[in-house]
Amino acid sequence: MRIAMLAPISWPLPPSGYGPWEQVAYNLTEELVKLGHDVTLFAAGGTKSSAKVVTTSQHAFSTWPEPERSRKREYDPTTGLLEGPPDPRALEQLHIAVCMERAAGGEFDVVHSHLHIHALVFGRLINCPLVTTLHGATWVRAAHPVFTTYKDLPFVSISNAERQMLPELNYVATVYNGICLEDFPIELQKDDFLLFAGRLSPEKGPDLAVEIARRSGRRLLMAGMIEPQYRDFYDEKVKPHVDGRQVEYLGLLSQKELAPFYRKAAGVLFPINWCEPFGLVAVEAQASGTPLIATRFGALPEIIVEGETGFVVDSIDEAVKATEKLGSLSPAACRANAETRFSATAMAKGYDTVYTSLTQSL
Repeated sequence: MRIAMLAPISWPLPPSGYGPWEQVAYNLTEELVKLGHDVTLFAAGGTKSSAKVVTTSQHAFSTWPEPERSRKREYDPTTGLLEGPPDPRALEQLHIAVCMERAAGGEFDVVHSHLHIHALVFGRLINCPLVTTLHGATWVRAAHPVFTTYKDLPFVSISNAERQMLPELNYVATVYNGICLEDFPIELQKDDFLLFAGRLSPEKGPDLAVEIARRSGRRLLMAGMIEPQYRDFYDEKVKPHVDGRQVEYLGLLSQKELAPFYRKAAGVLFPINWCEPFGLVAVEAQASGTPLIATRFGALPEIIVEGETGFVVDSIDEAVKATEKLGSLSPAACRANAETRFSATAMAKGYDTVYTSLTQSL
């Protein structure tokens, strides 16, 4: 099958640090190639893949040279133009257009978008199915008018929980995100520390992770991005507790850098307070043989096998008590859950079924 993979362009593929959507698109692309499909990957400069790569922008947004990215927006009398930094929205529109023009020319059997709402408006202008993976995009209410206008197009949810945010869309399947299992080898012997991995934003609950660790007397290691809009939150709620002893902030780590911490942690804390549509951290931890303690939000009850690969809790008190039971859980059971349900191979086979169904129904 001829597949166009329309990836985000915030990071090159595979991303070297943050970039969960890019990582999923990369994992999927590589596995589809292994399955024998003819995949064309539309992505930012710096992308490397076994698929055919079409780079639509010289750089990814996150890796754009700093002098250009920080260039002041001002009128230049020597050129007569308003100069300034690159425009992400304009570059994304070009990115989409390059793919869609080739799709309109009949080059592909299916186009698969990982781009929020931005490719949807082209879905009725091409002669092949446009499949959209949501990645939690329906969480943003301001985007709902676009989604509902194109609600008849095929959507794939990454968990059943994700559908509750906009249930009227045409969901053709739920396909869980998949990881490359070899990147997260299992470890049977655990240390005593707890791990928090993810954006240090209010909805992710890093402050709650700190409280759970302090009340349980466990050391907590934290890794993740501090976004500019949440700097005040971090400075007020988290930073005062980061002492380098009981609570240590490791910075923003790549998956490769994070893997050793997954392997040795006694457990991973996931105390979110929003309907998170998936949680790659939850899967990566289990692949490493490490259980989770997570709140009952979003996809987490789907990802965790209660009492076998972790504990789903409804309060801080329950989370603290759960830390005492982490040692009773089997690393092998955690790994088996990841292997069976959340591998990149399983993900690719799920999407293969989606593509086949949609193209055969034309």
